[in-house]
Amino acid sequence: MSSLRLGVNIDHVATVRNARGGSMPDPVRAAQEAVAAGADGITAHLREDRRHIRDADIAALKALPVPLNLEMAATDEMVGIALHTRPHAACLVPEKREERTTEGGLDIVGARAHLAPRIATLREAGIRVSLFVEPDEAVMEAAHALGAPVVELHTGSYCEAAVAGDSARVAHELDRIVRAAAHGAGLGLEIHAGHGLTLDSVGPVAAVPQLRELNIGHALIAEAIFVGLRQAVHDMRAAMDRARR
Repeated sequence: MSSLRLGVNIDHVATVRNARGGSMPDPVRAAQEAVAAGADGITAHLREDRRHIRDADIAALKALPVPLNLEMAATDEMVGIALHTRPHAACLVPEKREERTTEGGLDIVGARAHLAPRIATLREAGIRVSLFVEPDEAVMEAAHALGAPVVELHTGSYCEAAVAGDSARVAHELDRIVRAAAHGAGLGLEIHAGHGLTLDSVGPVAAVPQLRELNIGHALIAEAIFVGLRQAVHDMRAAMDRARR
């Protein structure tokens, strides 16, 4: 089975910084710590309201010698920032002002006319485009038709079921992920996954053979309060590797 990359989302380091103002804690330093502990890349979501990551953070993160995955809404403003910054990857996500975090995947069927030209523009600039979507076989077909080379499967429903201890729902949601990953890979898509994954829930997802990358943030930053970021990332990396074996 191929190796599984870990992208560490450092958004909530910026959330803590912004709660007090000033410059501490520094998201760039967090990114450096994550990479030193085994992360393969850094993910950051530049929101319209700049509630955590800011434009200057993106510029500084891009200067690091590791891939930057820019999570962004499919707006003209964000496409312009991506074209200027040239991150390694751009993950298009849904975004609502009132949400605390990204809730669910993109409606890539209903938004096809809106998404298609923006995907094409980013790809023409040499930026790897991924779509944050629900784990559904029909959605894999739609993503392939849009010309996006990568999908990131939303694992939030699976993680919610795991937290609730609902074994039947866990099995159902994991089956959705497994089926979508297999179908998407069969179409030629590169399959990623993320949202809500913890040390307790990551194993069954990491074991899905078609997955190439997991993007994990909140659980790592939360655990870092108690054990430090290097140890939190190291433990997650080890859990992923055990599942992969």
